[in-house]
Amino acid sequence: MNARSVLISFYSAPVYHQISPPRRRSEPDNRPQLRSCSCERANLIHFFSGSARIGFIRRSLSSTGRVRADVKSETRGVAESPPPLSEPVKIGLDYYDDDDDDGDFSTIPWWEQFPRRWVIVILCFTAFLICNMDRVNMSIAILPMATEFHWNSTTVGLIQSSFFWGYLLTQIAGGVWADTVGGKFVLGFGVVWWSIATMLTPIAAKLGLPFLLVVRAFMGVGEGVAMPAMNNILSKWVPVSERSRSLALVYSGMYLGSVTGLSFSPMLIHKFGWPSVFFSFGSLGAVWFTWWLSQAYSSPLEDPLLSPDEKKLILGNSKVIEPVKSIPWKLILTKKPVWALIVSHFCHNWGTFILLTWMPTYYHQVLKFNLTESGLFCVFPWLTMACSANFGGWIADTLVSKGASVTNVRKIMQSIGFLGPAFFLSQLSHADSPAMAVLCMTCCQGTDAFSQSGLYSNHQDIAPRYSGVLLGLSNTAGVLAGVFGTAATGYILQHGSWDDVFNVSVGLYLVGTVVWNLFSTGEKILD
Repeated sequence: MNARSVLISFYSAPVYHQISPPRRRSEPDNRPQLRSCSCERANLIHFFSGSARIGFIRRSLSSTGRVRADVKSETRGVAESPPPLSEPVKIGLDYYDDDDDDGDFSTIPWWEQFPRRWVIVILCFTAFLICNMDRVNMSIAILPMATEFHWNSTTVGLIQSSFFWGYLLTQIAGGVWADTVGGKFVLGFGVVWWSIATMLTPIAAKLGLPFLLVVRAFMGVGEGVAMPAMNNILSKWVPVSERSRSLALVYSGMYLGSVTGLSFSPMLIHKFGWPSVFFSFGSLGAVWFTWWLSQAYSSPLEDPLLSPDEKKLILGNSKVIEPVKSIPWKLILTKKPVWALIVSHFCHNWGTFILLTWMPTYYHQVLKFNLTESGLFCVFPWLTMACSANFGGWIADTLVSKGASVTNVRKIMQSIGFLGPAFFLSQLSHADSPAMAVLCMTCCQGTDAFSQSGLYSNHQDIAPRYSGVLLGLSNTAGVLAGVFGTAATGYILQHGSWDDVFNVSVGLYLVGTVVWNLFSTGEKILD
């Protein structure tokens, strides 16, 4: 029997006692106080009044969604006259009728009950969705742009790689900046910066190639700070028990952003021309930024709307890591597992960025798909990547929980992330139909996503306190692979064939496999 039913049951006996409602804090208490009574029920009430002092019961939603009763210390009285049975019992400020045993204890709207930490996660997910939408739209728009401006393959490769010039500059700097001024400001700045650069792209293209290269590099500057800022803000907002789920959701935004960009770009180009892609996608950043300013805070301590229960959950369950005062660069750079991470990241990203930027061109030139078909068929590999990344993470966590060493798990997952793409890329030259080629591309990127549970998880394995520095180092090497790989692909295509492009990627995947399995570890090597 719940507390309300116990109180209501008092009224079913021949002798009635009125439980007077508690006064609001602003109204005086002029009602009769508790009188002594020889009946058992009155003694029971007297007991509660003297020891626990019956107050009001209110429903409060903790971050886990449980209902609990808060008993406040206010003494209430019982009148000698019987109460009218037709009236509801008032407990606190909420009324409950006898017919509604499971009534709603809360008057808080559902949107205010939604955990604030997951508002931050969804905002970061949306930012990464827009991030990759703005990044991949050029891979579709470059086809009509090259025709209009008479660009050859080398020029196209130069344009595609110019994004990475700015992206490279802000990897380590973005992390330092986020740690100094807060993740809210840095991520907000990044979204606004790259959105403006996206909208300026058509204007720069019409002005000339140098202007276009500068604008694409500026776009890379904005997107370069996104990942460090996201890591900074989520490390403060998300407790350890939810960190894997939140990171998986945010990174899925990147893959789904590629899906969305590749799906809508051909339709927009077909109906409104290629400039419409940059204007429409770029304007989404303004909408996001408005939401971000009103809802986001760099840490839970700054959010005035955060409930005490959720604040306790976040701050109580999060492991506090002492801030780094000095970075032992010499010690870090003399560790073989660190160099295995850097080299493997370079080998991995060479193939990944080529697929990201050149896949629509491959579909158009080799498979003879039209613009719309090129964009739509590019969707399947990214959808597969979003699913397999989470699947691979589940496999890795399961293996570790069953006693497998972290080192073996990281080597297995990254070997799949290397050898899988190498195998399927090598089969493209033997594909005898467009459907088989698309299947090979899909399987290539699907197995590539297992790297999320391999090298991308290794930074915190080997150096938890310096994981940001390691991410900056290895991701810088990965961005360099994007710069050189994207530009080199254009040069290779002008003097060779697509088979040559894929052979280079396969060779680097194999080099990465050997280096990773020889020198990587899942054990902590730096305190």
